[in-house]
Amino acid sequence: MKKIRQKSKEMLVYSKNVLNKMSFDVFLFKKELTKACKNLSTEEVDELMKWVLENFGAQYVLQPILVKK
Repeated sequence: MKKIRQKSKEMLVYSKNVLNKMSFDVFLFKKELTKACKNLSTEEVDELMKWVLENFGAQYVLQPILVKK
């Protein structure tokens, strides 16, 4: 269990590093953010989104997509 948490924490740190490097382009940033969200747990996604808001502002946060049935 500890190894899983460690790997997951490493993925969060890696995702933040990649996002820092992609911050020059909103499109690339959102693409990488989407990938990161798929690979992280719910709590880590929440932590990542809070980090994005604090460091880059609202224009970099993913907007929910409305799907009509």
